[in-house]
Amino acid sequence: MAMVGLQTTTPTGAMAPPRAAPAPTPPAIAADGEPAGAKGIQVTARALKRIRVAMAKEKISPAAGGLRVGITGGGCSGLSYNIKFDSQPRERDRIYAFSQTHLNTKDGDPAAADEPPLRIFVDPKSFLYLSGMTLDYEETLMRQAFNFINPHSTKSCGCGSSFST
Repeated sequence: MAMVGLQTTTPTGAMAPPRAAPAPTPPAIAADGEPAGAKGIQVTARALKRIRVAMAKEKISPAAGGLRVGITGGGCSGLSYNIKFDSQPRERDRIYAFSQTHLNTKDGDPAAADEPPLRIFVDPKSFLYLSGMTLDYEETLMRQAFNFINPHSTKSCGCGSSFST
């Protein structure tokens, strides 16, 4: 019986393939009027662009409505994230407004300054679990989804839509 050895070193002159570094999270944007580093909800420019596109597709005006971000019990890890459009904030919601001026791809476009801010609504119970969170949007060949980067999450499922604290 012949033995086959596994080569664990790179032959002389050959170069090992470089390891891919994990993609860094883009810088998050704090809500208008909120100090940098505040424990509110932050959103990346990619997520804001996607929210703007989706609101336009659903015919929801940023002046009237916004994106509701919250949590519900259930899911693989105990709590699940949920997002949906809402026509107006509720009485006790925390409202985060994000200016659209920096989202415009054309430099100096005066129309961008006139656009109302994109708003995110968070109910008080969900805020306990979401404070300090960053909402990002990922678009790859395999998936298109919002990513919740939550400092309170101690465990999450493989799909990233549920977590536990």
